[in-house]
Amino acid sequence: MDGRDTEDFGTADTREQPGEEVRDGRGLARFARPALIAGSVVVVVCVALLVIIFFLDSFNATVYSVGGKDVKDATDEARAIRDTYAAAKVGGIIFLILGAVAALAGGFVLYRERNTAAPIDEDDDGQDWDYEDLAGE
Repeated sequence: MDGRDTEDFGTADTREQPGEEVRDGRGLARFARPALIAGSVVVVVCVALLVIIFFLDSFNATVYSVGGKDVKDATDEARAIRDTYAAAKVGGIIFLILGAVAALAGGFVLYRERNTAAPIDEDDDGQDWDYEDLAGE
């Protein structure tokens, strides 16, 4: 050997070899946080979209009824106004449900794995580096 202590530098067995895939043993827990965040964002965006559509729908019905007509009439014009945002409503509701399911599933997995110890990083030598150490100050 060249005199270096193998305890400080690790052994050939613990080092990552190029081309090897490093597997994280946490399973679904590594996807839980991104699913929770993405699901929550989708829910917030869908709720905002549905609120905007509700106000636009109300505005269109109000403008249509100013001339003495009713948006609930059986005319083609009233039906067109009612169906203006139908696809956006259905899509918003579907994505709202999918986002809520993803957020709930991510939250459940994080809650279930809350007491599981994090995997030990073999390269961690226990030192705590702060900004001054890294900046050389």
